[in-house]
Amino acid sequence: MVKIRWLGHSAFEISTQKITVYIDPFLSGNPKAALKANEIKKADFILVTHDHFDHIGDSVDIAKRTGATLIAVPEVASSVGGNIKTVAPNIGSMVNLNGLKVAFVQAFHTSDKGAPTGIVFTVEEKTIYHAGDTGLFGDMKLIGEVYNPEVALLPIGGYYTMGPVEAAIAVSLIKPKVVIPMHYGTFPVLEQTPEKFVEEVKKRAPTVKVVVLNPRETYEV
Repeated sequence: MVKIRWLGHSAFEISTQKITVYIDPFLSGNPKAALKANEIKKADFILVTHDHFDHIGDSVDIAKRTGATLIAVPEVASSVGGNIKTVAPNIGSMVNLNGLKVAFVQAFHTSDKGAPTGIVFTVEEKTIYHAGDTGLFGDMKLIGEVYNPEVALLPIGGYYTMGPVEAAIAVSLIKPKVVIPMHYGTFPVLEQTPEKFVEEVKKRAPTVKVVVLNPRETYEV
C-alpha cells in the first residue's frame, strides 16, 4: 500500500512500509504547510521538480538531517551544495533506484537553473505523476500513454500554472484513475478552492475520481 499525504501547496509525502519520499517540500514560509520541516525525521528520497523557492523549499535541510538522496535535473542537483547525496537524471527515461523508479518529464513553466519538470515515479508497482508547476500542453496525453499513472497530482491554482479548466482538460488527456489537486489556496493570486476543478472534471473526464485533500490528509492506493 502506498500512502499519499498532502503537505500543502505542491508538497507531498509518499510512503510505504519500506520507503519515504518527499516531493517539493516547501514547508518553511508556507502558510498552508501541514508540518514543520524539522518534524521530518525519516526520508529516503526528495524529488524536486524545479528550483523556485516554493518547490525546492526545505529540500537541502531535510536531506542533511535525514541522509535522504535529493533527485533533480543536473543543473539543480549541482547547485544545491550542502554536502548531500544527489542523483541527477535529465528528462528522458525511467531511472531505477533502490525501491523507487523515477522519470523526469516535460513541464511548461520557468526555472532559474535547468528545465522545469514534472516527475513520474513508481513505488510498489504504483505509478504517480506529479506535474510540478506547468501550463497545459498536448503531450500530457503522451505522458499518460507511456507511463499510465494511476494517480495524477495536478496544479489548479492558475496565475503561475494551470487553472481549474486547464487542469481538467489535462485530466482528460492523462486519463489517470485518480487525480489530486494541488498548488492552490497558498497565495492570494491563486484559486483558493478546488470546487471549480471538481465541476470541470465531472464534465470532461467523468470516469476519473477526484480526491480533494486538506493539508495533512492521506489517500491510500
